Amino acid sequence: MFLENLKQLLAADMAAVDQVIRTRLHSEVLLVNQVGEYIVNSGGKRLRPALVVLSAEVFAYQGKRHHDLAAVVEFIHTATLLHDDVVDESALRRGRATASALFGNSASVLVGDFLYSRAFQMMVEVGEMRVMQTLADATNTIAEGEVLQLLNCRDADVDTANYMRVIHCKTAKLFEAAMRLGAILGKASATDEEAAARYGMHLGTAFQLLDDVLDYSADEQQTGKHLGDDLAEGKPTLPLIYAMQHGSSEQAAVVRSAIEQGDVGKFAEVLQIIHATGALDFTRQQALREAELACAAIAVLVDSKYRQCLLELAHFAATRQF
Repeated sequence: MFLENLKQLLAADMAAVDQVIRTRLHSEVLLVNQVGEYIVNSGGKRLRPALVVLSAEVFAYQGKRHHDLAAVVEFIHTATLLHDDVVDESALRRGRATASALFGNSASVLVGDFLYSRAFQMMVEVGEMRVMQTLADATNTIAEGEVLQLLNCRDADVDTANYMRVIHCKTAKLFEAAMRLGAILGKASATDEEAAARYGMHLGTAFQLLDDVLDYSADEQQTGKHLGDDLAEGKPTLPLIYAMQHGSSEQAAVVRSAIEQGDVGKFAEVLQIIHATGALDFTRQQALREAELACAAIAVLVDSKYRQCLLELAHFAATRQF
């Protein structure tokens, strides 16, 4: 299994990253420790910090700063999850109660703020202006993506281009930043750095598109979230957009109504329409296309076991079942 192979390849590096995370997560404020530990131990794939490590290894970086920056990326990602779950009123993530459900919305928002500010403290310690610029730009873009997604909720007129913009800002930007950080540390050429960044952007896009598919097709035991959560939140994701565009007027009306009302009660009917219009297959194909673009982007890089791992990761992102 790919994830097991990835873990073996990066075992020593990721153990070092975890140690940085635990050390820098510490606060004199007990609630910060409690919420932070709960989130960090919640069983995520750690793909974003792994990307920092893989990218640094691809460019033959010698040092320890990639562990620090991998932890920074994980802190930023975790902060966005804390805030996301409050905004979305989510009760479950990865099969466990969300921090907001367990500790309350106020604690989740404030600990998310702590993680953001700790991430910025750590990136300043690296002392590399390009690192700070990359992460500052990424966090700003992610925040814009969050607001765009909020504006799109319960809006059935969102088109594919608008939705893809949300994905690029909200999800793919941090993947892109993670790859760029490794390239910066490894003193990559401008051309190679951009290749790594493009890989990250396409990988993140593939990853999110597959998430959209899984929200209507996955095994809840594997994903740890309820099917139809996106529909309940009124999110017009690509399967819904495609179904409205390619279904009959009656089918489009059902999907439109479900989005506008956040009506999870229509989930079974909407799911039937999604399958009838081939919306999930279309979205899967789009994810595979993004994975192919990711692989093409790094074709210029020197071959190594780490570049090979990036190629396999792109395939995994577009074909996974969880």
